[in-house]
Amino acid sequence: MTAGDWGQPQAEGAGGGSVVRRILLGSQLRRLRESRGITREGAGYAIRASESKISRMELGRVSFKARDVEDLLTLYGVHDAAERGQLLGLAKEANIAGWWHSYSDVLPSWFPTYVGLEGAASVIRVYEVQFGHGLLQTEAYAQAVGTKGMPGGAPSEIERRVALRLERQKVLVAERAPRFHAVLDEAALRRPYGDRGVMRGQLEHLIEMSQHENVTLQVMPFSFGGHSGESGAFSLLGFPESDLSDLVYLEQLTSALYLDKPEEVALYGSTFERLSADCPGPEESRDLLRGLLQLM
Repeated sequence: MTAGDWGQPQAEGAGGGSVVRRILLGSQLRRLRESRGITREGAGYAIRASESKISRMELGRVSFKARDVEDLLTLYGVHDAAERGQLLGLAKEANIAGWWHSYSDVLPSWFPTYVGLEGAASVIRVYEVQFGHGLLQTEAYAQAVGTKGMPGGAPSEIERRVALRLERQKVLVAERAPRFHAVLDEAALRRPYGDRGVMRGQLEHLIEMSQHENVTLQVMPFSFGGHSGESGAFSLLGFPESDLSDLVYLEQLTSALYLDKPEEVALYGSTFERLSADCPGPEESRDLLRGLLQLM
């Protein structure tokens, strides 16, 4: 399996349905193509498209035209009416826009996929060093982060990005909320965004969120010294279906990487486990947060 080929995703979730259905359909089309020994170039020729379009379809990165899916199923020898109907129905569902579609004007091109996968995950593990994770930010803190990250940006665009972040946070309190485990470097807690009131509110919010049953929050203190998170921030997403690989999300300045090769995911997973083991536990981490709060 190549990086970005995410297998079978969860069909339900807090807004992740359309993204994961695209990935599901793309994965099934790839398996059908490979079982028939047909190249991507050959499949593309059959639907009057390029090899790269077939690749994007199989990775779930584009929407699906019913005619293209019908032609590919015929090419791949899928003639059973029930099986064709199931896959064509999946194509229709995959094209339904997620809730974040209304924010497309302020979303980086690579981020909608992550929002959908985040909403479908059953386990989210994150390490942050620059600032508090987006799912844990107060509105005022998110506003300060957005303003600092977009110098000269239009206030309306920053406001919409903040609104998107607050909407994403609903995943943590949804009926089927994921298990969320965050390790925050002390630098992320001491680096000021906004005034003292903003920082106090953010620390109080972290203390409150850390007491939610599905949330584990740990702080990597300066006093520990060097640690295994030297490569920087990353996110690990896990899904309930066995056919969907765990994946690593790495955000860059102008793009993002999605890694799902087992050896790569395992390396990040072991790094996160070492970070967690080396940190004070959740209660001790709350004490660290309370200590920082007193300094504000």
